[in-house]
Amino acid sequence: MYALNTSTLAALEEMLQNTARTAPADFMPIHFARGTKPGQVMGYLNPDFIAFIQESLAKDPISHLHINHERFTIGDAKPLALSISLAKLADRMHQGGYILGWRHEEFAWVDQDGHAYFQLERSAFRAFGFQSMATHVNGYTKAGNLWLGRRSENKPTDPGQLDNLAAGGIAANETPWVCARRELWEEAGVPAQLSDQIEPAGLIHMRRPITNRGFHDEQLFIYDLELLESFVPTNYDGEVSGFIEISFSEAAARILADEFTSDAAFVTADFILRKYRS
Repeated sequence: MYALNTSTLAALEEMLQNTARTAPADFMPIHFARGTKPGQVMGYLNPDFIAFIQESLAKDPISHLHINHERFTIGDAKPLALSISLAKLADRMHQGGYILGWRHEEFAWVDQDGHAYFQLERSAFRAFGFQSMATHVNGYTKAGNLWLGRRSENKPTDPGQLDNLAAGGIAANETPWVCARRELWEEAGVPAQLSDQIEPAGLIHMRRPITNRGFHDEQLFIYDLELLESFVPTNYDGEVSGFIEISFSEAAARILADEFTSDAAFVTADFILRKYRS
C-alpha cells in the first residue's frame, strides 16, 4: 500500500536534512537587547532593505530601534512599546514598497521559553527574518491516500502550488491546536467533531532566504488526521482552488517534481517517511 522505491525514499530523506538554512553572509543580523538571552540574534535584514531603514531612522528616529553598519538592534522595552515601534517601521517599509501583501493580521514573536515579546503584522515577519509559527495538517485515509489542497492562483505566495489538507500561520494569542482546527474548517470544511481527532506528529524548523521578501524562519507544528473514505474536503475561505486525493507514492513524485510549496513538501515528505517506517 505504501510501496516506494529506495531512490525515492533516499531523496525525501535528503530533502528533510536541509530544512533549516543559514542566513546569507550579506544579511544584517537583528539583535534583541531583552529576553532570556540578551543580545541574541533574532532576525536578519535583506541587504536590499538596509539603506532604506538607515535613512528612515536617521531622518525620523523610532523609539527602541537602532541601526548602524553592522547590526540592527531592538532595545529593552515592554512588549506593547516594542509592538508600537516595530509597527511604525513596518508601515514605513510597506509604504516604501519593501513589504508586500499586507494581511492586517498579527503574529507574535515568542522566545525559547514561550514568552511573547511583541506583536507585528504577519507580512512583516519575513522582512525582518523574525521566527513565526504555523500549523500543517496531513489528511490521509486508511487506503493509503493523501488529500492535498491546491493554493488559489490569487495567493501572493506560492499560487497554484500543492499544499497540505490545511495549513496556516498561528496568529498572536492563538495556540497551534486552535489554529489547526480553525484552518481545517476554513480551508477544508472539516467539522469540529472530526478535527477533534487531530494527532500531534512533530515539529519542523524552516529557515531560508526568500528573493525580494527577506528571510523565512518558521516553526511548523505538524498534525495528522485520518479521514473517512467518504469525506470530500470543501474550501470556505477562498484560499484553495481545489483538492486532489492521491497515493503516497504519487505525492512523493510530485514533491520531487517541485509541485508543492516548500513548507508542505517537507511536511508531506516527513509524513510519508513516518508511515513507510511504521
